[in-house]
Amino acid sequence: MKTFSATPADIDKKWILIDAEGVVLGRLASIVATRLRGKHKPSFTAHMDMGDNVIIINADKVQMTGKKRTDKIHYWHTGYPGGIKSRTAGQILEGKHPERVVVQAVKRMLPGNRLARKQMTNLRVYAGAEHPHEAQNPAVLDVKSMNKKNTRS
Repeated sequence: MKTFSATPADIDKKWILIDAEGVVLGRLASIVATRLRGKHKPSFTAHMDMGDNVIIINADKVQMTGKKRTDKIHYWHTGYPGGIKSRTAGQILEGKHPERVVVQAVKRMLPGNRLARKQMTNLRVYAGAEHPHEAQNPAVLDVKSMNKKNTRS
């Protein structure tokens, strides 16, 4: 039996809609990263962009376990000497762009290569419940019902 390797003609991309309200951040990011890479498909090929297009809504209502909302610190550097900056996850979620917490969590669950950067362009995250992708007829993926640990009580 020959090993199957997908070609661009074999790739079938779908649109998936995920509601992040009440879902634990790490579990959500893990499921989304798997969908973006295409590892849920039997025809998965590691060097091809096999993944689906994922839309995440209500990113500002994502949950975190333990004291991560106050203790988890996100760092970045401005590029200038002494330009290290930091914010807690709670400050980012309450700020102007709360979707960045979800985007960063998914990005860090993908490998750090060119293909992963291309796969990140298939992710769309919105803080509210509205999104401009109704024309694509996205299939709803209910992350809450997959496992009882996916939600925080």
